[in-house]
Amino acid sequence: MQDPKTRNAAIAAVAILLGFGALWLLMPRIMLALGAESPLLAGVFAVLFVLAFFGVFWLRARQQRRKD
Repeated sequence: MQDPKTRNAAIAAVAILLGFGALWLLMPRIMLALGAESPLLAGVFAVLFVLAFFGVFWLRARQQRRKD
């Protein structure tokens, strides 16, 4: 059996992964739309997407350390 802290962490991780997964599926359309305006803008968006993915988990881990 999981304690509430572990269960909440798992639920948060699944929610984050589902959110980024949905955006990942839309990524080709977003990149094509941005690339039509500016290839640089499309590249910046891709880099920000990857940084945000890891940044969310880093911020969550940091918040959890402060709580403990």
